[in-house]
Amino acid sequence: MTPRLTLSVQFPAAKTYPSHKAIVSRSTVARWIKASLFADAELTVRFVDEKEGRTLNRTYRQKDYATNVLTFAYAESEDDPVSGDLILCCPVVEREANEQDKPLEAHYAHLIVHGTLHAQGCDHEVESEAQEMESIETDIMQSLGFPDPYVPVTDA
Repeated sequence: MTPRLTLSVQFPAAKTYPSHKAIVSRSTVARWIKASLFADAELTVRFVDEKEGRTLNRTYRQKDYATNVLTFAYAESEDDPVSGDLILCCPVVEREANEQDKPLEAHYAHLIVHGTLHAQGCDHEVESEAQEMESIETDIMQSLGFPDPYVPVTDA
């Protein structure tokens, strides 16, 4: 059975990043998340500017910079339903996509898949977990029609 998704998408950064909002429509975000779900979930995805991203990262991770994606997972045990917030920082995602020579849409898809896996308890703190998570991400990304996000783009 296909997992059910209750999804809220918030885009307060829309005035500053209208081209991003066109790429990450609610239906597109839902498709990417559904491809990443192993259980029913209730998730909020919020697209923010650098100021809000930095504030959240500093407040909750004690790191004084904006990062690409933050995941706040609320399930306290494996028996609890999947619930969480994914926070994506638009300028960081755009900068990374440019630096990695990747389409912005592909980078957003990867970070949403990555964040969704975190919301379900996946992690990459130790090497074996990182390899497993990267493998799952690669499979999901390829099922969505994107290339392996961990293979650097090369000039042919």
